[in-house]
Amino acid sequence: MIRLASVQDAHLVHKVMITAYEEYRYADVPSGALNETVSSIAEALNQGVEQALLYYLDDVPVGTVRFTVENNSLYFFRLSVVPEARNRGIAKSMLSWLENYAKEHGLTEIWCKVRMTIPINVRLYESIGYVLTEQKMVTNSGLPINVGTMKKILIQLH
Repeated sequence: MIRLASVQDAHLVHKVMITAYEEYRYADVPSGALNETVSSIAEALNQGVEQALLYYLDDVPVGTVRFTVENNSLYFFRLSVVPEARNRGIAKSMLSWLENYAKEHGLTEIWCKVRMTIPINVRLYESIGYVLTEQKMVTNSGLPINVGTMKKILIQLH
């Protein structure tokens, strides 16, 4: 089951995200996700700055993704699936939910940023129609990261 998270679910969104991103704690450049808190997520949800999904498997939250809508696009981030639930199509199910949500709201594209040093994530997005539109070096904690922008056009404008 997939549902929108409420402010009261911030602790679940955080728990799933931290569990999923733990493997990146000792990466060359650790993920900024590991520095986020329940209260920072709750505040963003409460202020309507972002929304989040929770994916449940047997009544246990095992996936989450956060997103914002701006102009004609939906930007998603912190796509997370706990390690023991991976390779079951959970990420793709959440992405499909987001695409449907975007289409229902008249949005024309969906996009994300991805670390180019994690090719499995790039392949995931490519496998469902996302295209790498930009690549650049950014700095995180004073360290360089090669980040790509991946987009999928949902509705062709005439």
